[in-house]
Amino acid sequence: GTKMAAAASGPGARELFAEGLLQFLRPAVRQLDRHVHSVRESQVELREHIDSLATELCRINEDQKVALDLDPYVKKLLNARRRVVLVNNILQNAQERLRRLNHSVAKETVRRKAMLEA
Repeated sequence: GTKMAAAASGPGARELFAEGLLQFLRPAVRQLDRHVHSVRESQVELREHIDSLATELCRINEDQKVALDLDPYVKKLLNARRRVVLVNNILQNAQERLRRLNHSVAKETVRRKAMLEA
């Protein structure tokens, strides 16, 4: 029993655990990166829609004869746009961190392979 416990916590087991962790992390990081990328794309699309809607509201506001104040709606749209831009910045930072993590995982994998082959 004690020999098995010692073997399970030895350097070999640690290497095995680290290798398993890397195998698990690599696809998870890549998948997360893909998701962040697609969310960023849809954020850009959303921002473009907000811009065109705000432009359209301003045009309607100028063209109409009826005294209907659309400024509050334009302000709300611009506020929403600002939030979209903020979220996009956060996503950009997250994606950059994911890329660095992915790079570290890949480097560590190469290092471990080299150690095993040596």
